Amino acid sequence: MTKIKCQWWKLRFGKLNRLESRFSKTITIAAIIMLAVIAGNSVSAQVTGSPPVSLKSVSVPEPDNLGDFVKNKAAAIKLGKTLFWDIQVGSDGVTACASCHFHAGADNRSINQIAPGLLRINADRTQNPDTIFNTGAGPNYQLTKADFPFHKLSNPNDSTTVVSDSNDVSSSQGVANTKFLGVIPGSSKDLDTSEPDPVFQVGGINVRRVQPRNTPTVINAALNFRNFWDGRAQDIFNGVNPFGLRDPNTSVVKAENPNQLKFVKVSLNNSSLASQAVGPPLSSFESSADGRTFQEIGNKFGQIDLSKFIVVNNSLGSLENILSIGGTKLPRLLGQKLSGLTPLGKQVVHPQDSVLGADSSYPQPGLKETYEQLIQDAFKPEWWNSNQLIQIDTQGKRTFVNSPDNSSETDEFTLLDYNFSLFFGLAIQLYESTLIANDTPYDRFLEGNITALTVQQQRGKQLFEGKAACIFCHSGLELTSASISNVKNQRLRATTTTPRTVSDRGFFNIGVRPTLEDISLGGQDPFGNPLSESGVAALGKFPLLLGSSPNVTVSPNDTVVADGQFKVPGLRNIELTAPYFHNGGYLTLPQVVDFYNRGGDFRQQGVLRPLGLSETEKADLVAFLKGLTDERVVSEKAPFDHPQLFVPNGHFGNSMYVVNDGTGKAADNLLEIPAVGKNGGKGTPNFLN
Repeated sequence: MTKIKCQWWKLRFGKLNRLESRFSKTITIAAIIMLAVIAGNSVSAQVTGSPPVSLKSVSVPEPDNLGDFVKNKAAAIKLGKTLFWDIQVGSDGVTACASCHFHAGADNRSINQIAPGLLRINADRTQNPDTIFNTGAGPNYQLTKADFPFHKLSNPNDSTTVVSDSNDVSSSQGVANTKFLGVIPGSSKDLDTSEPDPVFQVGGINVRRVQPRNTPTVINAALNFRNFWDGRAQDIFNGVNPFGLRDPNTSVVKAENPNQLKFVKVSLNNSSLASQAVGPPLSSFESSADGRTFQEIGNKFGQIDLSKFIVVNNSLGSLENILSIGGTKLPRLLGQKLSGLTPLGKQVVHPQDSVLGADSSYPQPGLKETYEQLIQDAFKPEWWNSNQLIQIDTQGKRTFVNSPDNSSETDEFTLLDYNFSLFFGLAIQLYESTLIANDTPYDRFLEGNITALTVQQQRGKQLFEGKAACIFCHSGLELTSASISNVKNQRLRATTTTPRTVSDRGFFNIGVRPTLEDISLGGQDPFGNPLSESGVAALGKFPLLLGSSPNVTVSPNDTVVADGQFKVPGLRNIELTAPYFHNGGYLTLPQVVDFYNRGGDFRQQGVLRPLGLSETEKADLVAFLKGLTDERVVSEKAPFDHPQLFVPNGHFGNSMYVVNDGTGKAADNLLEIPAVGKNGGKGTPNFLN
């Protein structure tokens, strides 16, 4: 077998649970939806009642103990925006968080944006990745409108009229397959070596890998109780990785005084965005050479001994980082990269940037401050100020020392470098918490402006809340049942039937693809526990792993439903964030409405049922969805303004031929996204538009 089959998928979810019978469970949950449809009028009355409120009335929850870490929230937001947009964070010196989230918080690139069905498993839960591209000619393919939808029907109202089908995923390109060797302080590019990639290559030359799930928007993501499609980014942030209390081995270091350090466990609630943020920088698919850690990123921007490179000996295999879930490795080194580099040193910052403008070096790239200054301004000194170093030997043993020992057998980190994952996660969470789209025509209508929605959009709103039953999943002012306000005290839902089924609130299998192509919430974390909170409750581990008591007691007679369930996304700016669904298989909102109208593509595995909408009703529903667009997002006005960005937009050549950059990787075709100030600009075009 190829390396990708043997290793990459091995640690995707750890040991997988036995596949349960799907049909009885989905029928039961479908019954819940039917009840919601029957109750459509009462649901609608609740939503449209007075007094009128909008998303503006919903505040973003913060950690109860945020003040124990952050001393200046505005400074932390500034640090977070800088880190989010800085392309120097990536191992290649080109990839930032924003590289996949620059268009309405999502990604509008269409070249080299296809992945095969890498997450597929067999019915016995053994790995069965599909490495064959069905859409186009393979990697570095230019998608076209004719490629969509990936599941084509001759009659869009009849799921049995299949013309063609592809299990490919339209997603976001990350980094090429490389092995991390070390960081060079003051250099934006890490030391690495190219590794053969049997899947993402053209003519033996590596191209950038593409994520196996579509990129969701970060706008309004701060309102989600958990993040990522499979919910693995926990609402409790442990300061190190996405897994919260699930990981028993995480700790950061605190200075009791500058001469006395101690290891401490931290727990910050309402922080799934911080948990999410610390995943991609270590993902060998998204932005990192395989084997890098957070302390190394901090050291990359910091001042360290230039005579001593930091080298990682990684024995876990390159696949531990797929989907950023390689949590079994402590992030020791990622912090070493940034302090010696000028923040945003390759990118122009608009002098009227709503957050960074005052510190811009415009017309030159970068900011006037250093990363060390930004961290020290934002966080309390007990997390970065120390005269001691944290020393790590080849066995991973950690010791506090007063000075480096100059041995090749050990590495030393400053307190600031060692805690870099803590700073990174919290700062980006606080920045993304400002990215709330709450000034849409729909919000203004809820506030009492009855002309904010057209007559057609108002008809669509009634359908949304009634006959179309959209509101069952897209509930509340956030338009998602996965929001903090919906989930916080009701994390599990259970049927009243016998036998009873239990599932996670805010997650559904709607039959976009066959369940075995991506079991999502039905998988496991790296520590062998179910990703689903229902599964955790069934094991009696809810307080231990999730930090509270479940609202539903799960007995051995209950059936946990999790396979193929994905987090319900919010819907604001939905017309800007194509392609749609977790596989990115649909191009337009009419195509999406057709999907729901016919009850999904794989109805026997999902919870949907046909809606029976007329063509006029479908058009009304699409019109309403377009009334969920915040024009500030379209024009990139504050808080949605940003620094200049250069994003890899495929490679020179095509899907048959690419140019070797001299290292075994294909040469990038970089696309410039100009800097935009608080007053906005022209924005960027929608996907394939």
